[in-house]
Amino acid sequence: MRVISPDNRGLHEILPSVDLFLAGGITNCPDWQAEALALLSNQDITVANPRRKRALAFQGKGATHQIEWEYEYLKRARVVLFWFPKESLCPIALFELGKELESGSRVVIGVHPEYSRRFDVITQVRCYDPEFPVYDKLADVVVAAQLALNY
Repeated sequence: MRVISPDNRGLHEILPSVDLFLAGGITNCPDWQAEALALLSNQDITVANPRRKRALAFQGKGATHQIEWEYEYLKRARVVLFWFPKESLCPIALFELGKELESGSRVVIGVHPEYSRRFDVITQVRCYDPEFPVYDKLADVVVAAQLALNY
């Protein structure tokens, strides 16, 4: 598995495609991306992980770079995995989820049972597609992403 992030792959060297993008909470939530990467460790894939090693400013050059990096790699991902942890509202991930669903991207979605807007996410996704699965556990959404990559 190859992992790229804003720390090791700048905008001047964007890859033409990645297999999987880890979308979801970064600020004020645990590093769920590390857990997802551990579950994917035996896969021969390239994963775009937007989490940085250091905290990110909410404005300025660093924040602009982060937003642009995510925007570019979301466009290039074969599959986008969304995880909404209980610790954060994840407003940017909510925005990105709506954008990705409307664009027809291949997405898999997981929402922690205690996520404060769980009902809203599930209801919006069901409006989009009544049969669209929404997973309760990170491990389950990772498995769904692996299946989507092989589909």
